[in-house]
Amino acid sequence: MPRKTLVGTVVSDKMDKTIVVSVTRTHIHPFYGKTMKTTKKYHADDPEGLAGMGDTVEIEECKPLSKMKKFKLVKVLKKDVYTGEIPETPEAVEDSGGDEK
Repeated sequence: MPRKTLVGTVVSDKMDKTIVVSVTRTHIHPFYGKTMKTTKKYHADDPEGLAGMGDTVEIEECKPLSKMKKFKLVKVLKKDVYTGEIPETPEAVEDSGGDEK
């Protein structure tokens, strides 16, 4: 049987050698006929640390590597420009004397 491959977006890369990939698929409701979107998160093995937050990646099913990891990273399809910086908060602006008249 062929292995399942999925394409999704990396939502977390904080773990060592592991990424969390969010895969969104659309399907039609069987009774109402409305198009629905479902999102599911998968833990995938990334031993080299190639993928980062926001990247679009392809993952493939493999033997269970741990309790949660049952997929491995095949390739990074599109890199995202994520800086990892926290946006400036109003408190930080007040402390630095932001608006002086």
